Amino acid sequence: MSQVLQTVYASAPIDQIILHTLELKHPAFEAGAIRLCQGFDDIEAKLEDGETATFTASGFGVSLPQRSMRGRQDLQFQLDNVTGEALQNIDAALEAGGSIQVIYRQFLESDLSAPAQPPTVMTAVSGKANPASVSVIASFHDLVNKAWPNKFYTPDFAPGLKYYG
Repeated sequence: MSQVLQTVYASAPIDQIILHTLELKHPAFEAGAIRLCQGFDDIEAKLEDGETATFTASGFGVSLPQRSMRGRQDLQFQLDNVTGEALQNIDAALEAGGSIQVIYRQFLESDLSAPAQPPTVMTAVSGKANPASVSVIASFHDLVNKAWPNKFYTPDFAPGLKYYG
């Protein structure tokens, strides 16, 4: 976490506002990605790779994961007053299969040249949609359900296995 962001969390100065952003990525989305920012105004900010991106103003609530020793940590968010476009994108992603990548970033309103801390990259694990809102749960570090060992010994990985048996 950057020094400026630590100061903002500790002292809450009036002139520093934290902008919460979400980026949803899936090949089936019309533009490949949906970028949203919490607030009333669209923002243009530079991503961690230097690309300039436009985040569309949206009213969403986000519940950040707690730092804990659990095997899985979830980020929950809900988008209210969604349009038919949001539902069409979700339906297209579900039909195409694969996973929806969710990237959570924090920017400071005074400095949009880079995220205030490294982005949190997760995968959507569940979601509910209706004509008024979309609720999504995204997860990262799912250690409980992770396969171990993470390398599977197949004839492609270990050619000698095809002679065993």
